[in-house]
Amino acid sequence: MNFVQPIREPSKIEEMKRELKKTGTRDYLLFYMGINTGLRISDIIKLKVKDILNSDRTMKTHIDIIEEKTEKKKKFKINNGLVEELKQFTLNMDFEDYIFQSRKGNNQPITRVQAYRILNNAGEKIGLEEIGTHTLRKTFGYHFYQQTKDVALLQELFNHSAPSVTLRYIGINQDKIDQAYDNFSL
Repeated sequence: MNFVQPIREPSKIEEMKRELKKTGTRDYLLFYMGINTGLRISDIIKLKVKDILNSDRTMKTHIDIIEEKTEKKKKFKINNGLVEELKQFTLNMDFEDYIFQSRKGNNQPITRVQAYRILNNAGEKIGLEEIGTHTLRKTFGYHFYQQTKDVALLQELFNHSAPSVTLRYIGINQDKIDQAYDNFSL
């Protein structure tokens, strides 16, 4: 199993967005949702239109899910940027439609493997290595931590057992190790 990294540089995040838009809004939105929610890819690909829209087709403020991996309930707020993107993308979709539909079959979600291929291919094109589906969650966590420095809240968001697990997961420990080497000389 390969170890993936967060995308640390905001400019690379923007490059990924541009690259993914070339293959379609679905691929771009998959990335955008992942880096703005911190959800696992297995939970993102199972989302249906009814999970994000009310019966009058107005956008819900929060999405409630039961995480596939932990089987725990999770409620997360849809940020303003994501609201606009999702509204446009689901405009002509039915409530039972998967948001991230496969191009194969009728109303089937893309698979985790296909999500990996989409992200990895775009990453390679812009010169990123160590990219996978977990990159989205790690990128969210990395930038959330950089903006808030609140490891306890991030630990809770990720359902991690300890702050050290969260910091290692989002690559902060590696950053500190790299910086120590940069500053070390005999």
